[in-house]
Amino acid sequence: MERYDAIILGAGAAGLLCAAEAGRRGRRVLVIEQADRPGKKILISGGGRCNFTNINTAPDKYLSANPHFAKSALSRYTPQDFLALVERHGIAWHEKTLGQLFCDGSARQIVDMLLDECARGDVTLACGEAISDVSKTESSFAVSTSGRSATAPALVIATGGPSIPKMGATGFAYDLARKFGLKVVEPRPALVPLTLGGEDVLFRDLSGVAADVVARCGRTAFREAALFTHRGLSGPAILQISSYWRNGEEIGIDFLPDRSEGWLLESKRVEPRTSLRQLLRAALPDRLADTLDDRIGLAGPLSGLRDADLRIAEQRLSDWRFCPNGSEGFAKAEVTAGGISTAELSSKTMEARRVPGLHAIGEAVDVTGWLGGYNFQWAWASGWAAAQAL
Repeated sequence: MERYDAIILGAGAAGLLCAAEAGRRGRRVLVIEQADRPGKKILISGGGRCNFTNINTAPDKYLSANPHFAKSALSRYTPQDFLALVERHGIAWHEKTLGQLFCDGSARQIVDMLLDECARGDVTLACGEAISDVSKTESSFAVSTSGRSATAPALVIATGGPSIPKMGATGFAYDLARKFGLKVVEPRPALVPLTLGGEDVLFRDLSGVAADVVARCGRTAFREAALFTHRGLSGPAILQISSYWRNGEEIGIDFLPDRSEGWLLESKRVEPRTSLRQLLRAALPDRLADTLDDRIGLAGPLSGLRDADLRIAEQRLSDWRFCPNGSEGFAKAEVTAGGISTAELSSKTMEARRVPGLHAIGEAVDVTGWLGGYNFQWAWASGWAAAQAL
């Protein structure tokens, strides 16, 4: 039986940062990963360049049953802290839109950096080992795999959620949490494309068409690109709003977010001979403009149209209602919303209140960030927070 100070289950972003930090603090750490190599989700992130953090990170960019839970970890390990680590390893980076930081080169650089940090902390990394049993005695946890048996007074659940199952993702974290009596907030796909059916199905014919829009669900709104697909709606604006959407709800799309109220009546006054279709084609891709115009059904020059009808058309274009019939599920979800309940955990140490020595970090926890590097920052921050208590 191998003995360690801490056993970390999962060699993803949160698990590797936690292991590296704990190793730096002199702890003897074992990381167990069922996949054949570490950091597989990191490698595919950001189109292979890893959107490793966002400089605009703040608690209000996260969803959770407890919106205050993430504050402690995020305030103690910031984007600047991780960026300092990146720069210490000589990794070139750049900022894209909306505070998103990416590697100039490859996501492999982030994985190599984390592995180097783990090596410096003398962390033992065991990949390709399926976990067969996890148990607890009064003072320690025992983990058995296909290749070893190990024990430690601290156990960290860092196996993520079930999003992107082709990468080996499962709901193991939730099964283990329930085994130890922890509550789990129902997991659901987040940052995921939405599917359309019913009357909206004709919009699938616009597959490949994108436009800058404002997407709304309830009181939440995002302005970014929306993309029509052969199954429904995708693109950054839709992925963002999908985290807030629930089955049966509508989403609203403002196709002309830069137009002020009354623009269509003003167009009638200034350009009476133009048509709604011409105006829409000047602002949107032709196929999208034609589809919207066909659905609104106001043909001919503006001069021949009633003001009341133009007001209705304007309102519809600013809040076009779609009722998605579902999402593309965990297979296409970038992350998982829900997870191990934050009510069970200390926000400072990520330790289970009722199971001393048991910690949960990263995507396994009911904290879900916006698109654009926020989920990586939660992984780093929660992993760092847990490491301080190991």
